[in-house]
Amino acid sequence: MSIKVFFNESCSICKKEIDIYRKMENRLEWYDIKEEESQITNLNIDKLSRRLHVMNKGKLIKGARAFLVVWSNIPKLNWLYKILKRPILFHIFAFFYEIAAFILYLKNKLHKN
Repeated sequence: MSIKVFFNESCSICKKEIDIYRKMENRLEWYDIKEEESQITNLNIDKLSRRLHVMNKGKLIKGARAFLVVWSNIPKLNWLYKILKRPILFHIFAFFYEIAAFILYLKNKLHKN
């Protein structure tokens, strides 16, 4: 079963980061969030655009944990996974990720209108 990564391609910062990951060796499937992806995940586009989502073995994973799944499946970035999966470091990473993700979400939402 493949791992599906759902990201907001209309976010320029998100797209740049995902484009870097896509160029690296990996077996991930990359999906720009749009209507058909919201049907796969059972989330609306607004919720999908709020943070990174990964579908792994039928389970939807979001936010910082989704990044751990991505990094664990990209050999060149596996070191990030190994470091940031440690509980203390993960909580720090997750805290700052949520702040950055919320700022990007607001920026992109305001930019659309």
